[in-house]
Amino acid sequence: MRFVGIDPSSKTGFVALDEAGEVLRRKELTGVGSADPKRIVTLVDEIISNLHRDDVICLEGYSFGSQGKGVSFQYELGGMIREWLYRRNYNYTIITPSQLKKFATGKGNTPKEAMAVPIYKRWGFESNSNNVVDAYVLAQMARAIKQSDCGRLALNLPSFQLEVLQAIAG
Repeated sequence: MRFVGIDPSSKTGFVALDEAGEVLRRKELTGVGSADPKRIVTLVDEIISNLHRDDVICLEGYSFGSQGKGVSFQYELGGMIREWLYRRNYNYTIITPSQLKKFATGKGNTPKEAMAVPIYKRWGFESNSNNVVDAYVLAQMARAIKQSDCGRLALNLPSFQLEVLQAIAG
């Protein structure tokens, strides 16, 4: 079983962890070309080619407050990924940007550029890509969700991470 984090954007972060939390795969995916829809379709194909059937997946949800040219790309890509995962009955959870930030840093409104240090201190993970860093946290969240579902929730999780897991569980 692998735990996968996907941060969908024009440069999509993808990270897969094993059950012990070791990185099996880390990659920034870009698709082919510069024009939509070819770039979106090839990016979804690239994401799919990196998935395994039994993966437990956390996918970052939409950033509804975002504005600008990249927003429509984000929504189209996110919709296509969701449709593909849904139609093939993959186990996935949508994580809001604030849940991701809170799980990583303890604060749901941490600026993206301020997340690298807390993530490195907690897990020893670093990357030149913010998208890969976010995907890593999402993969750690998938791992924690699965552990809590199996009744093996690690007692060493900080309270802010437990709060995020409780909010996700609803």
